[in-house]
Amino acid sequence: MSTGDIADLYDDMADQYERWDWANRLFSGPLRKRAFADARGRVLDVACGTGTNFRYLPPTAQLVGVDVSAEMVESARAELDALRRGGTVYRMDAQDLEFPDDSFDTVISALSTCTFPDPVAALSEMARVCRPAGRVLLFEHGRSDVELLGRFQDWRADAHYEQHGCRWTQDPLAHFEETELTVHESETLFLGMVTIIEARPSAD
Repeated sequence: MSTGDIADLYDDMADQYERWDWANRLFSGPLRKRAFADARGRVLDVACGTGTNFRYLPPTAQLVGVDVSAEMVESARAELDALRRGGTVYRMDAQDLEFPDDSFDTVISALSTCTFPDPVAALSEMARVCRPAGRVLLFEHGRSDVELLGRFQDWRADAHYEQHGCRWTQDPLAHFEETELTVHESETLFLGMVTIIEARPSAD
């Protein structure tokens, strides 16, 4: 799908995401907290969706969110209001971020590289806007390392992508090979389907 296709798809799904946000928090909340609880300084949440990550960030974080879907942006702004915390949310393409170089101390993103038409471009943009001493923190998913489950994902991959715009058989760590990010730590959980990643801009 193109970036426009993804934006349209998530515009259509925004209401559904809001209705099921409680379930999302129930199942993914502990993992989001594990990934993002120590985000510091000026924090950029890329592909922030309905703002599910916001409640797991420290109250001292200076939050900026971006998403390509206009409907998701509106939902994320409503979440900021509901949480009564400061921050701003913009409609923006993760593959072409409209921020200067070295703008953020921490860049975060959750369950997003599977949806970007060009995940390498999106990660490269995260590296560009992250300060040299900063961190890029990701909570991602991919193909299970349990073969039977992985084969089921392979069988359903095309249909899942058409319905959700999600490549659920990806290898999240493989995307970093062509970027200016270095993976410092990674942890794989839930039968290999979830990966928590800490990366940093590579030194010149």
